Amino acid sequence: MSRIIIAIVIMLSFSVPTKVNAQFWEKLKKHVEKKIEREAENRANKKADEAVDKVFDTVEEGAEKAVTGDGESEKENKAEEQDKSGGMEKNAVKSDKKPEQPKVVWSKYDFVPGDVVIFEDAPSPEEENGEFPSRWDLVGGSAEIAEFDGTTVIMFIDGGEIIPYLKNSNEDYLPDVFTIEFDAYFKPGKNYARYWLELYDKKNQSSSVGSRLEIYVNGLEFGNSEKRYPGTENYNWGVNPDVGWRHISIAYTKGKFKAYMDDTRLINIPHLDGNPTGITIEAENKDYMFIKNIRIAKGGVKYYDRVLTEGKIIVNGIKFDVNKATLKPESMGPINKIYKLMKKKPDLRFSVEGHTDSDGDEEYNLELSKKRAKTVMDKLIQLGISADRLKYTGYGESKPIDTNATPEGKANNRRVEFVKF
Repeated sequence: MSRIIIAIVIMLSFSVPTKVNAQFWEKLKKHVEKKIEREAENRANKKADEAVDKVFDTVEEGAEKAVTGDGESEKENKAEEQDKSGGMEKNAVKSDKKPEQPKVVWSKYDFVPGDVVIFEDAPSPEEENGEFPSRWDLVGGSAEIAEFDGTTVIMFIDGGEIIPYLKNSNEDYLPDVFTIEFDAYFKPGKNYARYWLELYDKKNQSSSVGSRLEIYVNGLEFGNSEKRYPGTENYNWGVNPDVGWRHISIAYTKGKFKAYMDDTRLINIPHLDGNPTGITIEAENKDYMFIKNIRIAKGGVKYYDRVLTEGKIIVNGIKFDVNKATLKPESMGPINKIYKLMKKKPDLRFSVEGHTDSDGDEEYNLELSKKRAKTVMDKLIQLGISADRLKYTGYGESKPIDTNATPEGKANNRRVEFVKF
């Protein structure tokens, strides 16, 4: 840049009349000196920014390892691999950009799922691609099973609206204390896509709750309450921060309503008008509208009260990648709760015990349950709990607390128990 400016100055010095040449040259010389000084400063700042970026990249990599563990993986389930290679081509959708693994340690995440799962749908890889999801009913539009980046998902078409397919769905099937969780996808670069969650079954029930939860890529809105995800406060609702999947969590406790996006609570209503009786999930009429990992669970007794009455805490909200001992970020809610309890009650000692459902090989499930229990124990130690207050073991599928014949029963059996010793 500075070379170009000097060349221009030299050319002009020959074209300006002699009487004004000296004066012109002096002014232009000062101007050039300022330009060169600014250019040098800009380049120095650029180098400094690059150095800072490298430092933050290193920090983020460390944070990612803290969330995902040491990356130890297990062999993938053979049946799942067969499903993936079994010709699911009609609705096999490839993303333009594969979302990165979460880099945020959910250290302040306080959402704890309910104790007993009353509805669960991932959906299963056994679902036939292109068909309507078997565990749902249709209100409007359309929805189909699809494969997206190797994962089975529910794909919305023409602004689809779906409800859980349940017996007696015309009745209130949501208890006084419940939680709802699901993952919603936002295509990078696709603006103004959104989902809605109604707190009633639009096909079989009448609504008594006037508002619905509106889900954008960068925030949530419920009635007069709206809030953007941290770091996107200055974005319009339609701006896509290029994140891909968002984890949505809702907690309802006898009139109190809270809604989370990923690791942050965005909606907090102390007294909700009306009574939630069911759910309806709707997506806007756009492409790349997917959901997965839908779960409704019944709430329960506080952790410390369970220790006093039962001598243990049963948690099914600690989640892992399929057939792996790698924690999912949303597992930090229950883990943070256990950590705070142990800090508050320094006499508590826990045996961390892993359990699986009956899918797969029995011996493999036993080893997997042990590795998962160790991962949870290691996370508590990493947070600051003394190692001599913890131990771990695993029982695989040998101690079910529910049936393995339904998705809900399997979800209840896939659990981590904290047993006092």
